[in-house]
Amino acid sequence: MSNQNIQRRQTINKVTADAVDMTRRMTCGGLAGMIAKTATAPLERIKMLSQTGEHGLSKTNQSISTLFRSIIANEGVVGLWAGNGANLLRIFPAKGVVFASNDFWRNQCQKYLVPSSSSSSRQSKEDKTLPGHLSFLSGGLSGTTATAVTYPLDFARGRMSGKLATDARTPRAYKGIVNTITLTVKDEGFMALYKGATPTLLGAIPYEGIKFGTVGVLEVLFPVDDLQSTGSGVWRKVCFGGVGGVMAGVITYPNDT
Repeated sequence: MSNQNIQRRQTINKVTADAVDMTRRMTCGGLAGMIAKTATAPLERIKMLSQTGEHGLSKTNQSISTLFRSIIANEGVVGLWAGNGANLLRIFPAKGVVFASNDFWRNQCQKYLVPSSSSSSRQSKEDKTLPGHLSFLSGGLSGTTATAVTYPLDFARGRMSGKLATDARTPRAYKGIVNTITLTVKDEGFMALYKGATPTLLGAIPYEGIKFGTVGVLEVLFPVDDLQSTGSGVWRKVCFGGVGGVMAGVITYPNDT
């Protein structure tokens, strides 16, 4: 077999391996996002109602427990998951794109922004650990990419879960993802699906940036070599991801209101 054929086969194998790895990351990231969002959907619904004020309660009686009871009384237990279907359809591609594109942007940062002259930079490229500011940059770019792709679904989810049916005889105006998008386009035009896209896109940069940046910093402070077992590696990722998510949520919350 000639050298040219060998190189061609190696190139094909590398492209195939990269495609399989990206698909695996997108699938795992999407499924993890769906599980997490379903588990926290009741709290998300209460948050949305608190932000929009469309719950029919007085300003002095808007505690979490009161909103919780009000949702169940007016819409039943399933009301706690109102809009979760749209959220899951958004979350699966969104989180999949976030994790897959984060790897792409990390590689671009390593290729173009990490100097290859210093020994520390060479080590960074080998273990794929980026400096904190580059982890922030790659995370922000991946968040912007995912948000731009899935924003109409996020818009539909907000409309479905942002208003409470205060009377059993008056159901919610929107009854599903397709219904929400169809009514919105019919009444307000196609571009209405992108209302609020600009602040959302701008908010995705610091949110995903802080999240991935925090994880990057923690990975440097607590390297994987210190682990004693595979199980601890899983909890390490859970803890790092949780800390990154809390930091990002607290800092960027005003943009989400």
